[in-house]
Amino acid sequence: MAKFQKGLSGNPGGRPKIIGEVQDLAREHTPEAIRTLASIMRDKKAPAAARAMASNSILDRAFGRPPQTVNANVAHRPVHDMTDAELLAIAASEPPPETQH
Repeated sequence: MAKFQKGLSGNPGGRPKIIGEVQDLAREHTPEAIRTLASIMRDKKAPAAARAMASNSILDRAFGRPPQTVNANVAHRPVHDMTDAELLAIAASEPPPETQH
């Protein structure tokens, strides 16, 4: 892997121009998009799902998305209770083979 030289950008051309242009165009429509979302949110005749989506979109842009919770159930066994095959699988970063208890 090539190392970057000190003081030189790893991306001297910067962001590709087309992406920057698309972002600039999209940002020009931000006030109208927020007004549209607010209109949908307030429309009592709009489907509840559309009103909720509009509300969430506004909140996400105002405060960021809420943190996601990850529930990881990880079985823990002491190393001395593991078979050689299980330890080798861990060392090779592969799922351990099916074992019979």
